[in-house]
Amino acid sequence: MMTLRRWCAVVGLVSLGLGILGAGSGCRRDVTTQAAVRTVTDAAGQPVAIRDVSRVVAAGGSVTEIVYALGAESLLVGCDASSLYPEAATKLPQVGYVRALSSEGVLSLRPTLVLTVPEAGPPEALAQLRASGTPVLTVPAEPSLEGVRRKIRTVAQALDREAQGEALIRQLEADMAQVQTYLAERPSRPKVMFIYARGQGAANVAGRDTAAAEMIRLAGGVNAFDFEGYKPLTAEAAVAAAPEVILLPARGLESSGGIAGVLSMPGVNQTPAGRNRRIVAVDDLLLLGFGPRTGQGVMELARLLHPENAPEK
Repeated sequence: MMTLRRWCAVVGLVSLGLGILGAGSGCRRDVTTQAAVRTVTDAAGQPVAIRDVSRVVAAGGSVTEIVYALGAESLLVGCDASSLYPEAATKLPQVGYVRALSSEGVLSLRPTLVLTVPEAGPPEALAQLRASGTPVLTVPAEPSLEGVRRKIRTVAQALDREAQGEALIRQLEADMAQVQTYLAERPSRPKVMFIYARGQGAANVAGRDTAAAEMIRLAGGVNAFDFEGYKPLTAEAAVAAAPEVILLPARGLESSGGIAGVLSMPGVNQTPAGRNRRIVAVDDLLLLGFGPRTGQGVMELARLLHPENAPEK
């Protein structure tokens, strides 16, 4: 028969074992929200220490889209007004526009991490966020295919979703392979004028080293202008450029009054594109975001620039 002393000893050992198991379970539960510190390099080459990704705010439409594409949307507690895709993102609490963020609005969501892009601002708001102790990771955002890869990998590393990030990159490469096959059968390279406009006010056209110029190149077109960046649209410049196609973001086309509104812009109706009414539009984020759907955007634009049944020159 077990003595009282031995029985107490056994009970003590069992209790100790249960306590250890309970502690282990607690550790595993913490891992889901508080991972070990990860150091991620930001767009400026600076290290950012990330521990907790349980409450993420994303500022920048392509960054928000990547979070969803990685299957990490449950971590998001807010995003900015440029986060229009997927539609679910528009239902999240808003923290202002990416270039005009409200630090108070961001901090009210108690974020453990802010993901944003180089054009985010104002600088004072970002400084206030960092001063609060909130990690702010500025994601690289070069308008190129390599830039998309870097952007995806940076967000994936920050959220501990590297495998999912590599899957997105493989899909991007598969999409671009389809674009190359499509363009190989359509060797013409139409001259394209990209117009950025909001409403009936001043419109700008894109030169080199812009997201629009890179998308035109990837889709088998030639950008109409060789200057750097953006300049106001003038009748003289439009006529001299003689574009065969005019391209706008979808929202820009809508806010400008459709094709009729674009034709009324300076010099447009005197260009080959204007005379032939070759005015096309692509969803804003798909066209300029350089996010995980970039390959799809390039293919959509390629089909607009090179219609399948159009005779080649």
